Amino acid sequence: MTEGNFVDYVKIYVSSGKGGKGSTHLHREKFIEKGGPDGGDGGRGGHVFLVGNKSLWTLFHLKFARHIKAGHGGDGGSSRSTGADGEDKFIEVPLGTVVKDHETGEVIFEITEHGQKEILVKGGKGGLGNWHFRTSTNQTPRYSQPGMPIEERDVLLELKVLADVGLVGFPNAGKSTLLSVLTSAKPKIADYPFTTLKPNLGIVAYRDFQSFVIADIPGIIEGAAEGKGLGHYFLRHIERNSTLLFLIPADADDIKEQYDILIDELRRYNPELLDKDRIIAISKTDMLDDELKVEMKAELDKQFNGTPYLFISSVAQQGLTELKDKLWAMLNTPAVE
Repeated sequence: MTEGNFVDYVKIYVSSGKGGKGSTHLHREKFIEKGGPDGGDGGRGGHVFLVGNKSLWTLFHLKFARHIKAGHGGDGGSSRSTGADGEDKFIEVPLGTVVKDHETGEVIFEITEHGQKEILVKGGKGGLGNWHFRTSTNQTPRYSQPGMPIEERDVLLELKVLADVGLVGFPNAGKSTLLSVLTSAKPKIADYPFTTLKPNLGIVAYRDFQSFVIADIPGIIEGAAEGKGLGHYFLRHIERNSTLLFLIPADADDIKEQYDILIDELRRYNPELLDKDRIIAISKTDMLDDELKVEMKAELDKQFNGTPYLFISSVAQQGLTELKDKLWAMLNTPAVE
């Protein structure tokens, strides 16, 4: 999937079908000139459903299909025959899709499981035929119910990437490079900020044919919680990661300061993000000698105050096995009640 094909935000208009009208037919056949009412009911209008599909990773297929309408119900007929139901419409979306009302911003529901099916708009109910309105004093009703009207709304679909681990860091911290060596993903890599403009997903192969999913989130800049840089565009993708991997380059002016800025941006965007498990990877450590690593470790032990961290190098492939072991252990440690 190319970067341009990754779409995680789309507005669509959906409309259900209207219900068919009931019939006012009066029964007629040979030798029966004035039969009673036998008008059938109208069929219901079609619903519009959203369905979770684990094979989809983007909302790109909805980018050019912004108007989705279900079929109208058929009218009732004679002999109490019910009109045909309108055709239902099924919209497949990737797991992690949040559905919001465009006008109010209210979250309607979220799609998080494969095969999960939710109704966006309900089809109109079919009207009753005149057969339902016969009484002892009105044996020949010549009226019926019209079908219920359509239901329509504008909705926003937002994709929050479903991944086990979210890579968090400043632009040019080496996140894409790490993803490329841990997984078979092929993110765009270059030595300048904001190479990654879309989240990249990769599957990390672990021991005994096990695996977990890691997401390279576009780089954070200071002020991102207020929308600066890529702002909310990427921060929402972090909300669904169960573990956060902070990546800070060893050549940063102040490693602890960068970490504090990243933590502060997450806190200002959504304080609940700080409840997630986290681990810090100091990248590009192939440029450090052993003596410098010992000095840095002594300092970082004080600064990080128990937050786990380790030294890695994506280019030299140092510390990657230990990193995968730690991530796997964090992902599979039962939560303490």
